Amino acid sequence: MSIELPIYLDHHATTPVDSRVLEAMLPYFQRDFGNAASHSHVFGWRAEAAVEDARERIARALGAETREIIFTSGATESNNAALLGVVRARAKRGNHVVTAVTEHRAVLDPLRAHESSGGRVTWLPVDSDGLVDPSAVEEALCDETVLVSIMAANSEIGVLQPIEAIAAICRERGVLFHTDAAQAVGKIPFDLASLPADLVSISAHKLYGPKGCGALYVRNKRPRIRLEPLLYGGGHERGLRSGTLAVPLIVGLARALEICVEELSQAAARAAGLRDRLRAAIESGLDGVVLNGHPQQRLPGNLNLSFEGITADSLLIALKDVAISSGSACSSATPEPSHVLLALGGGAERASSALRFGIGRGNTEEEIDWVAEQVIASVRGLRAERRRGASVAQTRRGG
Repeated sequence: MSIELPIYLDHHATTPVDSRVLEAMLPYFQRDFGNAASHSHVFGWRAEAAVEDARERIARALGAETREIIFTSGATESNNAALLGVVRARAKRGNHVVTAVTEHRAVLDPLRAHESSGGRVTWLPVDSDGLVDPSAVEEALCDETVLVSIMAANSEIGVLQPIEAIAAICRERGVLFHTDAAQAVGKIPFDLASLPADLVSISAHKLYGPKGCGALYVRNKRPRIRLEPLLYGGGHERGLRSGTLAVPLIVGLARALEICVEELSQAAARAAGLRDRLRAAIESGLDGVVLNGHPQQRLPGNLNLSFEGITADSLLIALKDVAISSGSACSSATPEPSHVLLALGGGAERASSALRFGIGRGNTEEEIDWVAEQVIASVRGLRAERRRGASVAQTRRGG
């Protein structure tokens, strides 16, 4: 079987739109192009019907109620809306928030803004596998704690946090719990009928849907959550998120999520198999390879490896026909080592030599085997080059 280059292994950064999703979206770009807020003619009625149908299907897939789904532009907006919306709405009760140091920048940055405006944040550490200890969350809670935010699955090292235990602790203490589930929903079982989360962020483009669309789950009862909106101007989405709704993208999100849920068991098993195949092949051909993140408690398609003696940047250049990354795509503009990898305690050298492989729906065994061969050859070449350079430098110093 021939392999088409380049090979895409960066499915945590984004995913291609599934052809079935594109087919569902197409009518709403031209034929049914109406504004869902236009209630005086059939074009608006059709658009509104499409949005409400999508809302119902998303709610069903997540185990939520229809009115608990609020549409946004993506997980970044959903995270900001949840975090800042809660701290502003609950300012009279307290201003303390608990989170983990390995969260996505879309959580870390708004909470830093909260701190800079006088709020208080507890930044919890993680263990060497990247896991948050639920007991540490409980110990951090106080009378002024209004929110805990712990992501479901880490975008870099794929670690699955114990959010069920953390959410239960928060519920018992009367503290709201938010989780950034952009990387988890559609890849692992996720049911809000059993998970006592109060706010959940998701994104379409992480699950073979379109870019520019996401949703925020806002619990409507026991307790009913009140948020201070970030956007004003029209009162759309129950007043929580004003702005004209992106009907085609919302339809795409619903269809993408449905497909992921329907095919989850088979897709997860397949991705995990390819991940394990890639890891075994690389480790059989190289020494000095370190797995980042928990070996079992991780996303099926995630593999994050550090390669001793080289830098990730040099390996990325060598692997020009493989699309992979050295960290979160949303933070790739910063040259510093990943804050997630540094938090594991392995040091800057280990963090700077890490690559993230994100395996997705379209990858094949042939691609995985070819990538493993390229990684092994490239690492060996870079290590040999480094040894030669060190030898030359030593000779010059001796002369």
